[in-house]
Formats: sequence, C-alpha cells, structure tokens
Amino acid sequence: MNLHIKDTFNTELPADPILENNRRQVKEACFSFVTPKKTSKPEMIHVSPEMLSALGMSEAEAKSEAFLNVFTGNTVLANTNPYAMCYGGHQFGNWAGQLGDGRAINLAEVAHQGKRWAMQLKGSGETPYSRTADGLAVLRSSVREYLCSEAMHHLGVPSTRALSLALSGDKVMRDVLYDGNPAYEKGAIVSRIAPTFLRFGNFEILAAQGDVKTLKTLVDYTIKHFFSHLGQPSKETYLAFFNEVVNLNLDMVVHWQRVGFVHGVMNTDNTSILGLTIDYGPYGWLEGFDFGWTPNTTDREFKRYKFGTQAEIIQWNLYKLANALYPLIEEASGLETILAAYGKKYMIKYNDMMRTKLGLFQENEADALLIKDLEKILHLTETDMSIFFRNLSQFGAKKVSNGLEIIADAFYVPSEITKIIEKEWEKWFEAYASRLKLETVSYEERKQSMNQVNPKYVLRNYMAQLAIDAADKGDYGVIEELFDLLKKPYEEQLEHKKWFAKRPDWARNKVGCSMLSCSS
Repeated sequence: MNLHIKDTFNTELPADPILENNRRQVKEACFSFVTPKKTSKPEMIHVSPEMLSALGMSEAEAKSEAFLNVFTGNTVLANTNPYAMCYGGHQFGNWAGQLGDGRAINLAEVAHQGKRWAMQLKGSGETPYSRTADGLAVLRSSVREYLCSEAMHHLGVPSTRALSLALSGDKVMRDVLYDGNPAYEKGAIVSRIAPTFLRFGNFEILAAQGDVKTLKTLVDYTIKHFFSHLGQPSKETYLAFFNEVVNLNLDMVVHWQRVGFVHGVMNTDNTSILGLTIDYGPYGWLEGFDFGWTPNTTDREFKRYKFGTQAEIIQWNLYKLANALYPLIEEASGLETILAAYGKKYMIKYNDMMRTKLGLFQENEADALLIKDLEKILHLTETDMSIFFRNLSQFGAKKVSNGLEIIADAFYVPSEITKIIEKEWEKWFEAYASRLKLETVSYEERKQSMNQVNPKYVLRNYMAQLAIDAADKGDYGVIEELFDLLKKPYEEQLEHKKWFAKRPDWARNKVGCSMLSCSS
C-alpha cells in the first residue's frame, strides 16, 4: 500500500518510556507504544470506498492480503509505531482517573490531498489502559459503529469515520446485559478514521496529575495542527482555542438534536476536542419523540445522558475542560465568560435549527412558542420523530385537507389520539399555517428545504440489529444495503421505502433494538 505516512502525535509528544504491554498508571506521557494483537483467521466484511479514496488507496488495494493484514492488526505498516493514547475522564459525572485507549490502537497518520487522517483499530487487543478488559470487540458493536459513523457523516453531523469492518476469526466472551450470563461472540475489528482522536480526557488527565509541562506541550501541539489559525501559544491563544472547542461541540450537539441521535454515554473521555461524534457505544435514534429517552441500560435509572439533556451535558463537559486548561491561563474570568455564553448561544442555534425543520426562513419572535408547543404535543402520544418531520413537509399541498392527515403515519398507537389530543394538534396546525403565511417562499421551495434537513432514513436500532443478525450467520447483504441507503439519507430512494417505517412491534423490547449496554 502506498500511503503517505506523516506521523506527528507519536513523534512530537512525550511517550511512555515503558515498552512492556502491562496495565499501569502512565505519567508525564501522552501515549504508550503498543502492537496490535494478531488474529487467527481475519476476514474483511466491508470497506468504505469514500474513506479509501480519502486516504489515497484504491479499491484494488482494499482487496489485497496486505490491506487485510494491516487493518486487522496482523501486520504493522513499515516505518510506523502504533500506540495507545493516555487520557482520563469524568464518567457519569464522577472523575474516573486514568482511562486511555483500552481497546483502540492508533496505527499511523496519513496525509492526502491537503488533509491529515489518524488511522485507528478498535478491538485489536489489550493496551496498558485496558484495566481488567481484553481490548477486543465483538461483531454486533462493530457493525453498529461502522454503519453509524458513516451514516452520521452523510447526515451532515460531525463525526469520526470508518474505513473497514472485519472479523478477527476469534471468539470473545461478553455479558451483553450484565446479568451474569456471559457468552462467546464473534470478534471483530473496525478501522476508525479521524483528523485526531483527542478527547477532553487527554487534557484532564495531565491537569489531574499536576503535569503542567506535558499539558502545555499537548495543548500547543493541538493548536499547531488543528487550530493553527489562532497563532502562537499565549494565554490569549489558549482562551481562543477553548472558545473554538466550545463552538464546535455546540454545533455538534445541535446536529444531534436535529436528527434525533442520542449518544448514550457522553463522558468527557467520549467528547472530541474537534467537536466530532466519537465512540459509538450504546447510542440510539429517537423513534418516539421523547426528551427523556436514553438508549443506555447503565443510564436507565438517572438518565443523565437522555435526549433532552445532551446540550447541558456538553456544557458540563466543557466546564471540566476549562478546569483542565486553567493552569495554562491562570485566571478564570475569560473561561467563565465563554462558558456563560454557551446557554444563550445554544438556544439561538437550537431555535434556528428547528426553524429549518419547520420550513421557516424568516425569524419571528413567536417562533420559540410555536416550537415549544410542538415539543409538548409530540410527547402526548408516541410519535415517530423521523416520519413526523419528513411528512410535515407536505403540509400546504393542495391535495391535503389537514395536518393530522399528513402525520398520521407517525403515530405508533393511533387509538391513543383522543379528541383532546386531536384538538391540540388542530390548534398547533392552525398556528403553524398562520406562521407560514408570513413566509414568501413557495410550497415546493419550502418542502425541498425541509427535506434537506429532515432525513428520511436514519440508522434505527432495529435496522442495525437486522444487519447484525444476518452478519452473525455469514450474510453481509444487509450491511451493504444499509451502507448504501444511508449514504443518501435525504433522498426519497423509493426502491428502499421499506426502511421508511416505524419501529416494528417485535423490536420494541428486543435486546439491541430498544436499549443497549456498554458491553462490546
């Protein structure tokens, strides 16, 4: 393979001097060198043509034995030194200390067509940060990550990417529901791609250790390679850097709310410094619109990471990053000012986003109330988010007599639409119709605009589960079908209309289709 390797992370930052692959606390270092675990019988399941091209590889190369061996961990690229990153994190609101890449190994950085990409294997064996785990991953979680990271990109949501999905040929023991019933599953490896996998936790661990020297080195490295327009390091530059990280993560979470994505485990070690959606674990897509829904079984009781709190959690995580950066700035007022502006910025961006979903081009002071009223009514009975907003674009068509007729397909239990709920909907549609009269665009223009922000197809959990079930039997056709479908989520794709449907009843409480654990 003719890759343009141009490593920076493991050449410009301090390394853990210990080379043995044993669990340990790492000090004054940003990473540890580690070699991926060899697999017994690797098999490539799927490769993303887009990411191949982005890295400067051909589809012919992707079919080679060399490609298979590199992206399943059996071969280390010439002149490269794989490594695992050191970071800490706040998990479910509590400081967890050192965490790090427990089952992810960075292979190398590739430069191509003016862009830089870090290539990483997830599920390729233990590292010094694996704690009590084996560093491996299973097929079900790997399918979910592979499909979702590429689907999110095509939805326009900032995200890490995926190059390949492969079987390791090894069996991996997992307890899916944490109920004391572990079983062997097929092992798998995903090749993840991003400009960088730096998280808030990379900075937090150094601040927690009181290692200001390494912290400054890491922050300066990050600015040099990813925020170079900010200029040379200084206290003012560090504040500007923090402000950009705030804005990037704010944009990301607004996109999550737009498409109904729920991350499920928004710990600071799962929050990207570039505002990318990172670490696809127990995520889920809203089916019934519900601010209180979380896909994570671990979060079932307190629902810290539910759909309705995602913006608040990003702000909380940013506070923790601010604390980590404080030793370099040595005054709190600048950081506090940036953080204080977050809430107002979010509400402006959220309402602007909701206007696009409703096809409103002009700003009106009554819009916030129209949006709030809609959110309240959507909670009155289980209403499919994707179908509701997609079908709403038909409102105003001459052949449609009323709003309820348009959105009827979005209700999971139509019999729950009582006369009282019906009147609430009629009242809202009257307000919506009046608001639309203030717009100057045509019905067709509005519909086209709405259909560009309200996806017709998202990776519903039951869809991913169907792909997993088939793949477990050696059939990868559903993975291929969904991969192609989700590359064009805003297009009608009538040949795939079976996927534009509410979650089927069989999936309501099925493992993997409603809530998921972190077990992967």
